[in-house]
Amino acid sequence: QVQLVESGGGLVQAGGSLRLSCAASGRAFSTYSMGWFRQAPGKEREFVAAVSQSGGTTFYADAVKGRFIISRDNAKNTVYLQMNSLKPEDTAVYYCTARTGAAQIAIFLYSYWGKGTQVTVSS
Repeated sequence: QVQLVESGGGLVQAGGSLRLSCAASGRAFSTYSMGWFRQAPGKEREFVAAVSQSGGTTFYADAVKGRFIISRDNAKNTVYLQMNSLKPEDTAVYYCTARTGAAQIAIFLYSYWGKGTQVTVSS
């Protein structure tokens, strides 16, 4: 089992950048694929990005491709989401998630979730 705690959210102007971090505790962080999802008010939670156990394979939603970068440091038990060129439509609560096995984009395949961190992008 793994526990996840997100940090790094906040208020930023459109065009700015933020880096989210997700610290994992528990055993064998490197055996988990990691992902980021987000949920805007009144909307369903949606996939943002995912990274494989080694960090060698990544997936991105079309809405963030070319602007966001997911990475991980297995020595620090941490996964990151670098968010650049932020837009007001990126405003949401961002959740870190983990699963055993290969990285996936489907929400129902993830077993472990953090409590989320708020990202607000002003226009």
